[in-house]
Amino acid sequence: MSVSRRTLLTTAAGAAVAVSASSTIPAAASDQAVSGSASQAETFRAAADYAVRKLRAVAPSVTAFPTGTKFEKWTYSQNGDWVGGFWPGTLWMAWLHSGDEQFRTLALASAEKLAPRQNDTSTHDLGFLFYPSWVTAWRITGDEKWRAGAIQAASSLIQRYNPKGHFIRAWGALTDPKDAGRIIMDTIMNLDLLDFATRQTGDGKYLDIAVEHAKTAQRVFLRPDGSTPHVFDFDPATGAEIGPNTVQGYSPTSCWSRGQAWGVYGFTTIYRRTGDKQFLTTAQRLADYALGALTPDHVPVWDYLAPQAPNDIKDASAGVVTACGLLDLAAATKQPKYRDAGLKILEATAKTCLTTKSARADAVVARCTRNRPSEDGIEISLPYADYYLLEGILRVLKPRELSQAIDLSSV
Repeated sequence: MSVSRRTLLTTAAGAAVAVSASSTIPAAASDQAVSGSASQAETFRAAADYAVRKLRAVAPSVTAFPTGTKFEKWTYSQNGDWVGGFWPGTLWMAWLHSGDEQFRTLALASAEKLAPRQNDTSTHDLGFLFYPSWVTAWRITGDEKWRAGAIQAASSLIQRYNPKGHFIRAWGALTDPKDAGRIIMDTIMNLDLLDFATRQTGDGKYLDIAVEHAKTAQRVFLRPDGSTPHVFDFDPATGAEIGPNTVQGYSPTSCWSRGQAWGVYGFTTIYRRTGDKQFLTTAQRLADYALGALTPDHVPVWDYLAPQAPNDIKDASAGVVTACGLLDLAAATKQPKYRDAGLKILEATAKTCLTTKSARADAVVARCTRNRPSEDGIEISLPYADYYLLEGILRVLKPRELSQAIDLSSV
């Protein structure tokens, strides 16, 4: 579908979603039919229940944004860094699963602390910051301030677009020449905020930029075998391609597993927003590569092509992001193999990567790796792992409830 046709989805239609959401989620939603084994469903319910218990114990004392753990205790950022949206997002997921109103209250209070970031033009991560926090808050409450703030964040994000190279710059202030031509795989996950802004305002410029960036990312990241690098560099003045690079992967020729996961999820999402089959094909190729590289324990190593892979340290956050993407991809392609694989990854994470045996752990998911080359956060807990574990479980157990919080629709 073209962008011009896409903009027919107007603000009024979006508002109807939010009002419906605020009035139809039950206090304690019942489980939906599960496409998977009964034992998997039991495992997922137990994991989600554990997450709720953990959050009940930890969340009331959290006053900033968790960024990762040190000796199993959260460390924090006051402004949210790039991960601030995941804490209120996790609280929303806990509310959807449990119906416990304290999670709703805490989610709104946490999201409010991100308000200054809606005008932040120094980062591409505004989708990560505002979609699971402010967009979800608007869809559930219908309060106009959340919608307006998310649109403002999208307006900040598009200022990072380079029209010469048709890409959204990843890092650095707009006035800083360093990294001015650098894009990273992660940005594909920030594009849905732009689609939201186009649908809410009727202005196609947001989705136009999202589609242009996605097309560029598709062209420069995707290798013939379906693997991807973390980074690609351009000449920012001319838009000319320089070549692949990496920051969090092993090398420019390796395949950082969380980057691959962002690609599976993000290209499936941009397909759902546009109907462009090329994006769906790209998502499938990325998924097929990841599944071929996955170890029998169904927990990804931090980089699929690092020299010690597959016998290397793990990144469970890459697994749960991949699982969410696979469940979405299965719905888009009607291919059960992707759903089966996503369920296996979620099941393996729930059985082997949770903090259930630790009395001191603040987080739910362990065995995550933030930045292996920098020796920063090796097999710790990360806030996005907790968020995507719960999102994945709710995609399986309570898809109707989850669709009130995040937009699972397709054009």
